[in-house]
Amino acid sequence: MTMRNQPSARQVRLGTELRKLREAAGKSAREVAGLLGSSSTHMSQIEAGSSGISEERLRRLAAHCACADAELIEALVAMTTDRTRGWWEEYRGVLPTPFLDLSELDHHAAFRHDVAVIHVPGLLQTEDYTRALFSYMAPELPRSEVDPRVSHRMRRRVVIERPDPITYEAVIHEAALRIRVGNRSVTRTQLERILEVSDAQHITVRVIPFDLDDFAGAGSAMGYLGGPVPRLDTVVRDAPHGTAFVDSEAQLAHFRTLFRKVEAASLSPGHSRDFIRKMAKEL
Repeated sequence: MTMRNQPSARQVRLGTELRKLREAAGKSAREVAGLLGSSSTHMSQIEAGSSGISEERLRRLAAHCACADAELIEALVAMTTDRTRGWWEEYRGVLPTPFLDLSELDHHAAFRHDVAVIHVPGLLQTEDYTRALFSYMAPELPRSEVDPRVSHRMRRRVVIERPDPITYEAVIHEAALRIRVGNRSVTRTQLERILEVSDAQHITVRVIPFDLDDFAGAGSAMGYLGGPVPRLDTVVRDAPHGTAFVDSEAQLAHFRTLFRKVEAASLSPGHSRDFIRKMAKEL
């Protein structure tokens, strides 16, 4: 197969999962490559995501590694046979790769859970709110770079607006709702947008108020995306060096627990809507 110069996060994840299968079986890359009629170099490229693997070879690999998890195997087959070129490909070469990776992960997710402490989650943002965020970056971005970032974020909302939307839950700290990223009008419109989308059956919005006792989860901001099986879930975190995609089983378990704790500490959806409605009226 053709070598990829810059594999996507999804392609890298497939390679990572194949490496985990091999290592769990106690086999070397050279040994598995021989069983597949390939080379250890090619096997390393597959596990790095820089080269693809056919469905037939993937199933043989799973069999050689004695993987009995049928749901996982089928999910991996779907990843290797998928040839989707989504709307995000229009931004390739225009935006940094993590923007595209995030869109692809959203597209394939079964559900998404967001915990937001400082800013309103991207899928809920209005265009004016998003523009204010990107216009505030340092070093300052020219409009020619701000515009595609804004456009891309608005198009990301398709996953909660399309006919078959993903299940979406956002837990938002009061700080993120009160910080005026834009002016008073932008803030009010943003709150109204959250109220509007939270009426949908597949969307749940919860608020963590300032006056909540015993809340030590201010550092728990994350995006948790559900895969076809729990092992293929992904956590997205913004880090100083850029966007980080977390997928180790131990870390996924940690973030599942963390989300449940934050969710349990938040107001109910009904009380959250009342809370946001009151804030909007006060502006």
